[in-house]
Amino acid sequence: VQLQASGGGLVQAGGSLRLSCAGSGNMASINDMGWYRQAPGNERVLVARISSLGRRNYADSVKGRSTISRDIAKNTVYLQMNSLKPEDTAVYYCNANDFLRSYWGQGTLVTVSS
Repeated sequence: VQLQASGGGLVQAGGSLRLSCAGSGNMASINDMGWYRQAPGNERVLVARISSLGRRNYADSVKGRSTISRDIAKNTVYLQMNSLKPEDTAVYYCNANDFLRSYWGQGTLVTVSS
């Protein structure tokens, strides 16, 4: 499984971005997909996750401002982020899991200016 993330960039506070993560390879084995982020000097933390059945989980820090969605036919997961804040600045990583292992994309940088 390979994951290709895109959609990061520079945005002003209050703005919006949509991140995309396209999967390839044996995506039929994937159960859940999600997004993590890592700010400088911090650990990588969960932002949002969506299961194969559509169950969604969000970090408290983004709840109400972000929406994760998944197009299974396109093997793609999206993260729509609204009302962005400077503290959302981080490298965002796409993640996918099957029963055996976890897969990671290369990361896409989101910078929110104040």
